[in-house]
Amino acid sequence: MLFDSHAHMDDRAFDADRAALLSSLPGKGVGLLMNPGCSLSSSRSAIALAEQYDYIYAAVGSHPDAAAEVDEGVLAEYRVLCRHPKVKAIGEIGLDYHYEDVPRARQQEAFRAQLALAREAGLPVIVHQRDAHQDAMAILREFPEVNGVFHCYSGSPEMARQLVEMGWYIGFTGVLTFKNARKAVETAASIPLERILLETDCPYMAPEPFRGRRNDPSYLYRMAERLGQIRGISPEAAADATMENARRLYRL
Repeated sequence: MLFDSHAHMDDRAFDADRAALLSSLPGKGVGLLMNPGCSLSSSRSAIALAEQYDYIYAAVGSHPDAAAEVDEGVLAEYRVLCRHPKVKAIGEIGLDYHYEDVPRARQQEAFRAQLALAREAGLPVIVHQRDAHQDAMAILREFPEVNGVFHCYSGSPEMARQLVEMGWYIGFTGVLTFKNARKAVETAASIPLERILLETDCPYMAPEPFRGRRNDPSYLYRMAERLGQIRGISPEAAADATMENARRLYRL
């Protein structure tokens, strides 16, 4: 069985068939699923889904694109949501300098505030980081008590090894199956297997040969197949190892 460690099943891309799809996933080999929030609103939606399905868990937090909403009131709301038994992480949070719809300073402020919340709550974090490697690493070093997963990892193998030494996990999406995914493949080959998670990041990042379609957790097996090829193990062994890793991270 597979653990989809990052799936946005509350996304409107699933509005037409969400219930049918979620009911079918355990029969397709998806045994557990983490649905992270991207805002206060989507964090509540993630919890609502987790309440409906035994195999789904939730994380709460504001993505860097929603960093402007993070204030004392929102943090107080997250503090309450963290006590829900199905909430197992703070996320997804982080930095994204690609479009800079939210100023960098505001993103950094929200990132620090939510890392402090994770430290207070004793929860791991799910980090989104894009084009902000140096700042993200600097901020994380301010919070040595906090760790979690860098989801949809896009950094260098060297940075991944640094994160692993700091106690972090590395999440790989369908990018691992892309023909031009040199950095992702090199990273997946060079870090300890016990620090690797698999994810769809659906509805985005569909793996080959489904690239361009709406992604969903039923495609996660392709990441297990590719990880198995990279590591010289069977897809089943890759699925078992990454399931165990995610369960360890989220304390399930």
